[in-house]
Amino acid sequence: MADLARIAETVAYYRALDESATQRHHFRHADEDGGLWHFEAVHDRGELIVIKQAELTSTGQLHRYSWQHLEDGHGFLTDQAIDPEEDPVEAIPAEEFQQVWTQ
Repeated sequence: MADLARIAETVAYYRALDESATQRHHFRHADEDGGLWHFEAVHDRGELIVIKQAELTSTGQLHRYSWQHLEDGHGFLTDQAIDPEEDPVEAIPAEEFQQVWTQ
């Protein structure tokens, strides 16, 4: 039962961030296997928290994660904040993120 409560808390947290965000930031990261990761993040308590994540694998498979779909057999929505000055991410326009997210 504790696991279900923790999952419900996590979903509520990410949903609240997604629904209340006024400013969103978008990033891309190319991994060593040829995959592309796209992130939508918002500020919370001084950090950039990922609220949507799309992975386009080198074989063309798309995996999307958000409060509506936190994880599956392939992966999960990251629980690590993004630090654009430290992490190997590149800022991208919102339109680029949306194009991948809605494919």
